[in-house]
Amino acid sequence: MSTRERHVRLFRNGRNQALRIPREFELEGEEAIIRKEGDRLIVEPIRKGKLLALLATLDTLTEPFPDIDEDLPPLDDMQL
Repeated sequence: MSTRERHVRLFRNGRNQALRIPREFELEGEEAIIRKEGDRLIVEPIRKGKLLALLATLDTLTEPFPDIDEDLPPLDDMQL
């Protein structure tokens, strides 16, 4: 058996079914998302704080941002 596959036993923990994750399959962090696809369970770690790192790698926009206020009346002319 390769390190990408391992036989594990399922057990009960109260009303939940559980399995012990072997060390070589441990996930980072404290939380994960689990979903079912057919008879497979997919478990993915929740990676927090990665969005800012991703945004830092993107190129700066060269296009000017559109003026979204150009068709609005001035604030002084608005009645509340």
